[in-house]
Amino acid sequence: MKTYIVILRGINVSGKNKLPMQELRVMLEGLEFSEVKTYIQSGNIVLKSSKEALEVEKTIKKGISKTFGYDVPVLARTVTQWEKAIANNPYSEVEEKQQYFTFLSAIPEIKYFDIDAKEDTYQIIEDVAYVNAVGGYGKTKLTNNLFEKKLNVTATTRNLKTTLKLLSLVN
Repeated sequence: MKTYIVILRGINVSGKNKLPMQELRVMLEGLEFSEVKTYIQSGNIVLKSSKEALEVEKTIKKGISKTFGYDVPVLARTVTQWEKAIANNPYSEVEEKQQYFTFLSAIPEIKYFDIDAKEDTYQIIEDVAYVNAVGGYGKTKLTNNLFEKKLNVTATTRNLKTTLKLLSLVN
């Protein structure tokens, strides 16, 4: 059994795609995932499965569609991949509230594009776009939609606190 950190995009945001975490846990256990834990209401999951990551993503995506009627992007990472994403953070020296991890569904072909994001900066390392949002994520132009459009991948972002908390839930 492998442990996965699974993140969903667009759950419980501004009243859209409401998905109660207790009901999500029940659904996941029904799909034969074990030791299911969720964190806050925005689609953060830690679970165990004998399946490979892509199969975990497909199974959860299909389960959410069937159970709740939502087409939700799902990204699954192993603990090793999650730890590597944290270790690769080029912004670890800036203020915590400025650090964001935009997890990508694949390693993009391009690693840089021009964008006037004022003081905000980003770096793409493997399948993560690291964002230094000086004024906070709510004000940055470096959004999931931008990365999806420019890189032709699915993207979902977590702040540093959530990224670290999800790793702590593994143990």
